[in-house]
Amino acid sequence: MNKDEVEKLLHDKVEAGEHVSPVLPKGIKNYLIDIDGTICDDIPNEEPERMATAEVYPDALATLNKWYDEGHIICFFTSRTENHREVTETYLAKHGFKYHSLLMGKPRGGNYHWIDNHLVKATRYKGKFTDLVDKEVTIQVFKD
Repeated sequence: MNKDEVEKLLHDKVEAGEHVSPVLPKGIKNYLIDIDGTICDDIPNEEPERMATAEVYPDALATLNKWYDEGHIICFFTSRTENHREVTETYLAKHGFKYHSLLMGKPRGGNYHWIDNHLVKATRYKGKFTDLVDKEVTIQVFKD
């Protein structure tokens, strides 16, 4: 799916004459991917001069581009600030990352707990980018 197709899919959902939140087709995932320490060297915002030369993790590039080619939505979600947008977009293009969108300003500090009315799955990056596998884990949820 190219950027225009994704834009249409995510913004033109109307039922009974009212706009409703879109639901992705079965099997399509909406990936939110961190940048620093996940697809390349971990560069802190305090050292933006290093952002242009960070070493790419080759398995991240191959896996993300494969997911993009399979029709999944790739959104980079980073703690880099808006001041870092240009260097980030240039870096992603230079290294051939395929993606649909780039969100800047993710809160820093980790220990994220995402609460949403849509199903959310989280995968912690631990040094190797591969296809995802099923694994049983314990999670925190709201009381029924």
